[in-house]
Amino acid sequence: MILGQISYLDCLVFLCFLAPQLLLNVNVFELVFCIFKAVPFIVFQLPYQLCNERYFTRKSERAPFVQQASFFQDLVIRIVRYAFACIPAKIGRVFFSKWVALPFLRFRMLRHGYLHSPLTWREVNLVCETNSVGLWVTVDEGERPDLVVYYCHGGGFSMGSSYFYLEFLLAWVTILREAGYRNPAIFALEYTLVPDEKYPTQLEQTIAGYDHVCHITKDPSRICLAGDSAGATLQLSLLLHLSKSSSPSKRRPGFATLISPWATLVTPKNRNTPSDYLNADSLHLYGRQYAGTSKNLKDPLVSPGMCKDREWWSRASPSEGFCFMYGSEEVFGPEVRDLIALLRKSGCAVRVREEPDQVHAWPVVSLFLADTQAERTKGLRDLTKMISQTIDPSVLEINGA
Repeated sequence: MILGQISYLDCLVFLCFLAPQLLLNVNVFELVFCIFKAVPFIVFQLPYQLCNERYFTRKSERAPFVQQASFFQDLVIRIVRYAFACIPAKIGRVFFSKWVALPFLRFRMLRHGYLHSPLTWREVNLVCETNSVGLWVTVDEGERPDLVVYYCHGGGFSMGSSYFYLEFLLAWVTILREAGYRNPAIFALEYTLVPDEKYPTQLEQTIAGYDHVCHITKDPSRICLAGDSAGATLQLSLLLHLSKSSSPSKRRPGFATLISPWATLVTPKNRNTPSDYLNADSLHLYGRQYAGTSKNLKDPLVSPGMCKDREWWSRASPSEGFCFMYGSEEVFGPEVRDLIALLRKSGCAVRVREEPDQVHAWPVVSLFLADTQAERTKGLRDLTKMISQTIDPSVLEINGA
């Protein structure tokens, strides 16, 4: 199921679902202050900056993303950039919550003629010390999957939910099926956000999610780890953890597709760019909240980019290696490139797709904002192609679950 581009009507309906949740979950004085603070940006700064750069600045002097973006894409990215830098995470997390994202998805499905989803999804409770759940998305619940993508969502550890990514995940399962997998599935972890919990809670939940997926597949080589931003960080931490466990080769996943990983949580290399919507100061705040202590920021299980041990990375690599996808203009670009170089020196198989002029987590952003379906699914189709080249769709005979 692949829906169309987000429209202005969708944006209006999203706000209608968002408003009551903000009133229910945010202190009214904090909410009013946040709205009051945003008025100058919405009324003056946004229109001026948008019009000035798009219509009164030479194309060659515009930010790289703006040069190729539509008006709608440019508008949305500018709003998200302001929100990431200026709206507190405890308010921002409501935007991505289940009770906003799920009814919004239902509305979009109805707008595209779907009364019911052709794919199934359900919540799964995980067995771990801290309560955690995940979303299981598949074609046929009655058969064992021939591929499981284990996904961890982004959001700086402080925002985001699997339900916000559900449309992205449904589209991915659809494309995986088109690629030849008979019953592909995605398990998306709903880990606890900061500041409600901090490290090691999220890593423990990631490990529990992986154990659940291994139990379902019976074969780790049919598992592809995946995630964007902070979720990709958790997957890198998981790999480093698994390599230290007993019999690591028997628990090693087949492949890992990482979108814009937040490799090193706090580093001067994470710098704002004219194109990207991330804000380095906000990221460093969230990174410190997740780590809990300054000492933990140097721990590779917290901040994987701190691991410079080539042998450790060699042992941690999935059996078929890594795929990295990121935008050339994003805040994390320098650290991602450094990690890729280190992995290659460690002997790991690494496939890379650095998309020119693009921003953070561009495959996710494109699915919602790009104009044509080809542009919207470009990232997902590239990811799927690399997965199918490493985990053969024709190998596994599916038996009844």
